[in-house]
This record gives sequence, C-alpha cells and structure tokens, in this order.
Amino acid sequence: MNFNEYKNWMKNKLSRTFDIKEDYEYKKVKFDLFGTFKMRNEKYMASKKFVIYAFENDEYCFLKYYRKLDEDILNNLITVLKSSILDYVKPHHEHMSSIITGVIVVDNLKDEKLIKRIKKFSYQKGFMFGLKGWVDVALVLVLLNEKKVITSKRVKKVGAFYQP
Repeated sequence: MNFNEYKNWMKNKLSRTFDIKEDYEYKKVKFDLFGTFKMRNEKYMASKKFVIYAFENDEYCFLKYYRKLDEDILNNLITVLKSSILDYVKPHHEHMSSIITGVIVVDNLKDEKLIKRIKKFSYQKGFMFGLKGWVDVALVLVLLNEKKVITSKRVKKVGAFYQP
C-alpha cells in the first residue's frame, strides 16, 4: 500500500465520525489530513432545558507522511502537537478530556531509538487540577512497507484502527 492509498483509506474511516480537512497547515507544518471529533453527553430532568450535568470529549488527529523520519523531525512534530493544546483545547466546567493524536506515516523505519521513543512518549496536561478536564498528546507510527503500527502508551488500544 502506498501513501496515497493509505491516506484515502484513512480519510474514509475517519470521515464517519470526524470532520476532515486535507492539506491542513498548522504552525508551518503541512499535514496531509486533520480531523476533529467532538462529543457531548448530558443528563437532564423532565426537559432538555433542565440539564443536571454534561461533559464533553474531543479528539484531534494530525496525519503526516514523511519520506524520512529523524530525531529533529520527531522533536518538531512533538513541539507542534503540544502547542496545539493552546489553540484547540478550550477547558471549561463541562470539558472532560481531549486527545491530540499525531499519526506519523513512513514507508519504513530502521531507527530503533526513534521507535523506542515513540513507544515511551506520554504527555498529559490537566486544567485547574482536573476540574476542567485534561488533555493527552499521543503518537502513532505507521510503517507502510511492514504494515505495522507502533503507538505510544495512551493509544495502544486504538492502534488497530490505523493498521494498513
């Protein structure tokens, strides 16, 4: 599977629940796909006007193809993903959680040091001691030639979703 096939396949999968933008530029990085998902749950009594409680969960997916991945590119991507918290996550009393997922697509990668770093990557930020929710930043590495997915700790369960 080449990258264009993978991109179209992921676009079709994500578009079921995400709002998708192609060739999305953020912080001078051109992402091949960008998706946003927003979910709101609420409990009400008698009428929807009388909300007892509500909570929101959001997800942002940044997908980027690299011909070659190295330490500098990975550091830059992580910095961009962390800085996206300020622009996309708006904590308030009904915000429960957000996740920002960086999906890195390469043909192949032999650098075990980078693979190990992606597996161990974890970043979480709480807002007002968790009262206004939290955000997780996660990484997913897709190796097209090997048809393999490597994920950071927080998104191990969803790794199969990105499997080519």
